[in-house]
Amino acid sequence: MKIEGRHTVPAPQETVWQRLNDPSVLERSLPGVERLEPDGPDRYRASIKYKVGAVSGSFSGSVELSEKNPPHSMRLKTSARGVPGFVTGEGKLELVPKGAETEVVYSGELQLGGLLAAIGSRMVESAAKKSIEDFFKSLASS
Repeated sequence: MKIEGRHTVPAPQETVWQRLNDPSVLERSLPGVERLEPDGPDRYRASIKYKVGAVSGSFSGSVELSEKNPPHSMRLKTSARGVPGFVTGEGKLELVPKGAETEVVYSGELQLGGLLAAIGSRMVESAAKKSIEDFFKSLASS
């Protein structure tokens, strides 16, 4: 499933870059994340509780930041597994300065398995878009 979009964060590019690279900000901003711990350079272990439709559960996963081009772009790789299934994803974030604000352009792909795949990509896509919006709202207020 492809995910792409853009969101404007009311902060300068450098500030947005710093927030995206701060584990404590990410832990507070990523929906469902209960714990985010360093697991090497630009790599984190995550504990997540999440619900999509009637499917909910706890997941263990990882987040990895790579191909960093400060403060312009980076790649993101995620994976999470739990009783309800698994999700893996890869994507790119581009930070575009717009005066005192920053437009974050994102694109990527998600792969689902288990019950998550069974509930249908339409529902999962809708939940993913809402989570992304919630993430950027939280990031803006950090």
